[in-house]
Amino acid sequence: MVVVYIKERDGAINEVFRTEVVLNSLTPTWIAKYTITYHFEVVQNLLFKVFDVDTQYHNVEMKMLKLEEQQSLGEACCTLSEIVTKPNRSLTLDLIRRGESVSSTHSQHCGKLTVHAEECFSSKSTADIILRCIDLESKDLFSKSDPFLVISKLVESGISIPVCKTEVLKNDHNPTWKPVFLNIQQVGSKDSPLVIECFNFNSNGKHDLIGKVRKSLADLEKLHLGREGENLYLPTLVGHNYENKILNSKLLVDKFSETAQHTFLDYLAGGFELNFMVAIDFTASNGNPRLPDSLHYIDPSGRLNAYQKAIYEVGEVLQFYDADRRYPAWGFGARPIDGPVSHCFNLNGSSNYCEVQGIQGIMMAYTSALFNVSLAGPTLFGHVINRASVVACDSLSTGAKKYFVLLIITDGVITDLQETKDALVKASGLPLSILIVGVGGADFKEMEILDADKGERLESTTGCIASRDIVQFVPFRDVQSGEISMVGALLAELPTQFLTYMRRRDIKPST
Repeated sequence: MVVVYIKERDGAINEVFRTEVVLNSLTPTWIAKYTITYHFEVVQNLLFKVFDVDTQYHNVEMKMLKLEEQQSLGEACCTLSEIVTKPNRSLTLDLIRRGESVSSTHSQHCGKLTVHAEECFSSKSTADIILRCIDLESKDLFSKSDPFLVISKLVESGISIPVCKTEVLKNDHNPTWKPVFLNIQQVGSKDSPLVIECFNFNSNGKHDLIGKVRKSLADLEKLHLGREGENLYLPTLVGHNYENKILNSKLLVDKFSETAQHTFLDYLAGGFELNFMVAIDFTASNGNPRLPDSLHYIDPSGRLNAYQKAIYEVGEVLQFYDADRRYPAWGFGARPIDGPVSHCFNLNGSSNYCEVQGIQGIMMAYTSALFNVSLAGPTLFGHVINRASVVACDSLSTGAKKYFVLLIITDGVITDLQETKDALVKASGLPLSILIVGVGGADFKEMEILDADKGERLESTTGCIASRDIVQFVPFRDVQSGEISMVGALLAELPTQFLTYMRRRDIKPST
């Protein structure tokens, strides 16, 4: 019998499933399936323990078996990402016995366990939804509100993770937004709770909550069929407690339809990869790296600074989707030894190649660079975005099945806003997404402008409009308050951006 456990981030291990008992076999194949929701933005750690169930317990119901009374045949662990990124979605693991090292002679005789995953058909379904609101309350003093919607999924920890945002509609109290497409696997299931929030857009990035509702996709379908609206509510402080004030404003569903489409997992099975790239801000505003108040300070105790945390947390998720784990890594805004200020230099110090091996390679190159460059300025993004675009463009020209993800970590306001917009508009037609993490206490208003979710579609100097939204921005301080998982906020929309690119180019997964 196999018992499946989920390993939480805090180290806790929870049993979630038991297979049936296969009698008298050294090469068992189990039939029972365990259904798990795949979350791209989370590292889902699985533990499998194999037990020999003694003959005297063969008539005992499987759920009632006491595991301490059975003989352990070994255990193995992996992440869900490792399974789904294999072309046939099968992963063979070595079984080892607890208390013995992997290299010990005994572990060689524990056998192997093959785990196979298949995607439920329901997860291939995408909901096409048109939402509108009526009678929204005004949040602006001299004009109507500029509303947009944010749709978030609720994960088990209670945190809400944004999965979709509409465009901003100016001066409109009865807005109808463009259709939104929600993959059912992306939100969990049709019955998974969603929070739909209506905000009034402010250019400073501090958007006012107008009202919200909590509904599943199944609930939204019912609203559409019944042609009924749902009143928004607003959490309001009454005394020391928050109460939900019901508003006159309503959310209506003008369209709800489901279609089966190729999913993100279909493309992974077809051999597509996500390639991680990173660019780090070395401008002087970060402070002297040798002083503890610097954002670049390397703590001797091993406590990670904000830059290291961002690299590790994003890299930890993306590493499974890149076969060779060789990552381009750049720095910008510093003066390499005996050279002029560079706005895109190789983090490893090489003049010929920019790649480092693994997340640990990025961490080591980053630490080394801090002692080999002089922090300078100004903060320019255009150079690193263009460099990443060249990598993506070269890959595209060779027909490689690759999609690139550039992580930019910065502490400051960019001074080349229009050049950055030009670079992003150009990059929007490439297999590339850009994640920006803002660290420190700067005003990140202009970063909000680059994230078209939070503003309007970007326009270049020549009047070209970005073909799709490729930027996600999150300030690190939002994360530390505990309201939102940084990695979740950054990565949750990545599968949608990937699928938008593939569908617009009519690229099919060749499984």
